[in-house]
Amino acid sequence: MSLLLSIPFQLIAVAAEVEAADSSLVLASILLSLVVIYLASKLGGEICTRLNLPPVLGELVGGVVVGTSVLNLLVFSSSGATAEDSLLMKFLDLTSSLTPETAGAVFSSQSEVISSLSELGVVILLFEIGLESDLKELIRVGPKAAIVAVVGVVTPFAFGTLGLVYLFHVPVIPSVFAGAALTATSIGITAKVLAEIGRLSSSEGQIIIGAAVLDDVLGIIVLAVVSSLVKTGEIQITNVIFLVISAAVFLIGAIVLGRFLGPFLVKLMDNMQTRGKVLLVSLVFAFILSYIAQVIQLEAILGSFAAGLVLAETTKQSELEEQILPVADLFVPLFFVCVGAQTDLGVLNPAIPENRAGLAIAAFLIVVAIFGKVVTGFAIFGKEQLNRLAIGVGMIPRGEVGLVFAGVGAASGALDASTQTAIIMMVIITTFLAPPLLRVVFEKDQPSVTLAENPQEPSS
Repeated sequence: MSLLLSIPFQLIAVAAEVEAADSSLVLASILLSLVVIYLASKLGGEICTRLNLPPVLGELVGGVVVGTSVLNLLVFSSSGATAEDSLLMKFLDLTSSLTPETAGAVFSSQSEVISSLSELGVVILLFEIGLESDLKELIRVGPKAAIVAVVGVVTPFAFGTLGLVYLFHVPVIPSVFAGAALTATSIGITAKVLAEIGRLSSSEGQIIIGAAVLDDVLGIIVLAVVSSLVKTGEIQITNVIFLVISAAVFLIGAIVLGRFLGPFLVKLMDNMQTRGKVLLVSLVFAFILSYIAQVIQLEAILGSFAAGLVLAETTKQSELEEQILPVADLFVPLFFVCVGAQTDLGVLNPAIPENRAGLAIAAFLIVVAIFGKVVTGFAIFGKEQLNRLAIGVGMIPRGEVGLVFAGVGAASGALDASTQTAIIMMVIITTFLAPPLLRVVFEKDQPSVTLAENPQEPSS
């Protein structure tokens, strides 16, 4: 997938096409697209929030409604759509001087710009996730969380990939990508439920949170490796080992180097007198690391995640976390709505015989997604009295991280429509199931011994 590095080149291509179209109409179409995206994200988010569900699900469903599956307001040329397929372009035709001769160029330009902005949104998202992660907390929860995290990555990845290859005869690269999407765990969803039922400070709660954060780190490395494999088009053991080592070295190296650069960046911010100094210096640092990750055949999102981890250890963490929120509110919904908009639920229509394979894949991924996380709690050894089922259930929801995998896979061309839709259905089902299941498995359990007197609740 091309992310930050590709944006300037895409915009150059857009500029060339704009010469064949009226630039004012291109701007008008982009503005209309943003109106549709932000309305869809806010309406969907509000509905889900009032139903005590994660807002990100609302943004995804809002994207599905305005996209290919329902209204066709937001469609993209990269998926094979044309100006005639877009209701937004038809509205522009009715309200402006758009002509059939210029409609194609305007539509193509609008699609490229919105796609590029959505890719920038995922870079911002991973920077925010890194900024909200706590390295010290990861180290503190220690071995038990590490066991849960590793088992929670390896089990669903192995079962998912092998099952798709040997049971459904899906090509290896898409199978690996779908298997990788099963490794994610949403910290925010589980943390919110644990806080609501008063179990965030329990042994189980702390293990779940620590393992979920580790899952994010491991998941981002897996995503970078798998995305790099897509670029080469083949899987070789030596190449996989090289990419894993490269991703680990880059992440660790960036954190270590960041510990030396952190004080310098803080001093630079303190000496500056212009507005936005903390936010812009931090984003420059994040974009530089994203650029480096991209050019060494990893993913830009790994660089932005590393930058967030580094800056989380500085004295500017709280201030930056507050300042990044409006930026994330502006760009991140673009990513989730665009992922939903490009999801064609029609490929899961059982009335069409060729779609039944996609339905079977979706059902298989959901089963593996649940089983692959539930077993993690039973991987913990020792005589300590733990609700191991609760630990496993707490790792089930995929949330926003799973959607990142789906979006990256679709943009890279690794996933076809049915596999991408199956992954998104898996994310939705696991995210909906986890909160009530977690309440049930904890309901009759006695409070556990806490691992810490003052646990910190993660905000993501």
